[in-house]
Amino acid sequence: MKDCMKNGNSFSFLSHDINELEHSYQLNLPRVTVIMPLKGFGEHNLHNWRSQITSLYGGPIEFLFVVESTEDPAYHAVSRLIAEFQDHVDAKVVVAGLSTTCSQKIHNQLVGVETMHKDSKYVLFLDDDVRLHPGSIGALTREMEKNPEIFIQTGYPLDLPSGSLGSYCIYEYHMPCSMGFATGGKTFFLWGGCMMAKTHVLTFSFFFFFQMHADDFRQDRYGVVSGLKDGGYSDDMTLAAISGAHKRLITSPPVAVFPHPLASDLNFGRYWNYLRKQTFVLESYTTNVNWIMNRALFTTHCYLSWGFVAPYIMAMVHVAAALRFYNKEFFPEEITYNSGGLLLVTILAICTLVELLSMWNLTRIEVQLCNMLSPEAPQLSLASYNWCLVFIAMLVDNFLYPVSAFRSHFSQSINWSGIRYYLKDGKISKIERTQRSKDMGPVFTDLGGKHLYGKKGMPTRGSFLSSLSRSLAQWHQPKKFDN
Repeated sequence: MKDCMKNGNSFSFLSHDINELEHSYQLNLPRVTVIMPLKGFGEHNLHNWRSQITSLYGGPIEFLFVVESTEDPAYHAVSRLIAEFQDHVDAKVVVAGLSTTCSQKIHNQLVGVETMHKDSKYVLFLDDDVRLHPGSIGALTREMEKNPEIFIQTGYPLDLPSGSLGSYCIYEYHMPCSMGFATGGKTFFLWGGCMMAKTHVLTFSFFFFFQMHADDFRQDRYGVVSGLKDGGYSDDMTLAAISGAHKRLITSPPVAVFPHPLASDLNFGRYWNYLRKQTFVLESYTTNVNWIMNRALFTTHCYLSWGFVAPYIMAMVHVAAALRFYNKEFFPEEITYNSGGLLLVTILAICTLVELLSMWNLTRIEVQLCNMLSPEAPQLSLASYNWCLVFIAMLVDNFLYPVSAFRSHFSQSINWSGIRYYLKDGKISKIERTQRSKDMGPVFTDLGGKHLYGKKGMPTRGSFLSSLSRSLAQWHQPKKFDN
């Protein structure tokens, strides 16, 4: 992009080849349908939706906002936004109704697929907490056109912590997603927030975003639609499993990094709930091979997580022993102190600094890239990142991951946005919806702080310990705590 700008292309954030911005070229661009499953309304949603519908994609494009019902707070908010741009964009709200065989998010996505324009060549699935760049849709479509072998395109979030420890834990948890950019764009996992595919190859999309061929959905190629509809819980894990089983290509373009602002009131309890939903994904599977892969991921992640924390515990023991020794009036000839432990502590400290420096450098590059891709937006900065909290978040996140994973494994149920899902043989077998009384206050999602019900109020201030104790009690009596 910098080279293009030096050569006189001031619009390199849209296309490296300025000739592609010619009207004659734009007329031949394929039709794209953007599907956004919505749930609730929070502090960043309106800005994110604006960034999505004001895309500078030059070809025909439609935006489908899919909600569960008209009672969802997102319905009225997005309806007002669409009315504001009704003369400039092709956008509408679709009411999907309640899901009965899969997660509500997947149900909304599949209803969006059924509603999309018959001439759409690609379908792009976005989460409502994705903040697009002006040229994102064009860049994704361009890659799909260049390489017909691509099954799914995905992208990853650049978390913008709000200052709380919980938000830094989310930032640390998502950082490994960036390794998809270290493999030349080829990857094996998806981010549900952003997925793009051909409309004829695939059925559905996932977490933050992905793009696919529209015909993959229309023809239920590789069992994409049926795999999602028949007990599907996680869109990204299901599609990644299908892609792996059929040896299909998943790519991540280098420009597919998207700012992901976290809720300003994201407390530790909400982080724990989010982690629970993430580890629960490993309990869902579509085939025996997928089950084995999930078990391998489960075992490896738990081993590495606690293996990451253990050296710091041992380091504290060595430091405490050294301080106790030097505070006592021991004579050197009576007791000799072995400094090997402190040497290991020093090596661990050096490794920690190298890791933090690597995370700082990666974040710096992603921040710079996002600023170049969205020159009209307020510029992001590294100054707001607290690297002491990043270090603490690494320890906390890696310590709690196995706890959450074992909790998910033995419970086989999860409460996601007021809906409890039960798994059997890796698929959703039962769905329970709780009726909330008006005096119970609002319910918030974990990351965006979105109101899931119509009534707004003050956010709950439950601590992490109370949330954890609630989860442990829920382990034995899940129905009692559904409300």
